[in-house]
Amino acid sequence: MLQVGINGYGTIGKRVADAVRAQPDMEIVGVAKTRPNFEAESAVEKGYPLYAAIEERADQFDDAGIELAGMVDEMVEAADVVVDACPSGIGAENKSLYDEYDTPALYQGGEDASVGETSFNARANYDESIGAQHVRVVSCNTTGLSRLVAPLREEYGIEKVRATLVRRGGDPAQTGRGPINDIVPNPVSLPSHHGPDVKTIFPDLAIDTLGLKVPATLMHMHSINVSLESEPDAQDVRELLESQSRLFVVPEHMDIDGAGKLKEYAMDRGRPRGDFWENCVWGESVSMEGNDLYLFQAIHQESDVVPENVDAIRAVTNTADAEESIETTNDALGIGF
Repeated sequence: MLQVGINGYGTIGKRVADAVRAQPDMEIVGVAKTRPNFEAESAVEKGYPLYAAIEERADQFDDAGIELAGMVDEMVEAADVVVDACPSGIGAENKSLYDEYDTPALYQGGEDASVGETSFNARANYDESIGAQHVRVVSCNTTGLSRLVAPLREEYGIEKVRATLVRRGGDPAQTGRGPINDIVPNPVSLPSHHGPDVKTIFPDLAIDTLGLKVPATLMHMHSINVSLESEPDAQDVRELLESQSRLFVVPEHMDIDGAGKLKEYAMDRGRPRGDFWENCVWGESVSMEGNDLYLFQAIHQESDVVPENVDAIRAVTNTADAEESIETTNDALGIGF
């Protein structure tokens, strides 16, 4: 069994921990927090050994009545691989800790691409991370774009991707984020950071991305135009997308017209925290004009990178190939409708 440590038990870390626990070949050796809060209490209640990420704050856990298993360096030493789910920029600061114990580490998309030997998407470039020591799992939006680009590129060839990302102002728990009542170009110049980030997965892909921020917390929305190298029928493209395990092509009969109903559907289906690990592509939006494909997709920013982290664990430890890992992860989590 792979022993996995989670450094950072917030929005992403707690989801990755639960996903790792669900795998038949992995165990949680521990999770690390910088301070005692409701998430620290939840980790202990779930039976995860809790480690203090900052030694000077260890007494705060004692004061809060939260039992610690030790300090973060002990967790790193005991782990076969560590998933760093700390806030952006902190992962790079932690890199020397992982090197000290020769423990492979995964980082999140908020880190600069240079933190890892490669950027990772299970569907697109799994093999590039096999045996790597430091791997960056790309952000929620880059994950969503990469999952869409990979099958289109393989089946039809791509001349250019144009994507406008309508981004939520923050996650539901991020009370300090915004905007509150505005629609903000973010950034106002082209490209947004997402296009260059996708090119860390597909270096030769022609892609332009624009970004907007809106006062919402549910999901991101992408308006996609892909100029293909051929002119397939829209139904053929739809069937290709429906064949992808981490794309959910929303059928018209479901009467799901936005992110709110998508989240409601996820909760009705018993998804933990109402999570959507898949891209949500509106089937009705899949359209062809000549060689130009158009569609809308929604990306759940809190959860779509979770299965990617699980697959990246197997890649860096070289314990499964891409097909085997994706299938195992999907089965364990219940991905696919």
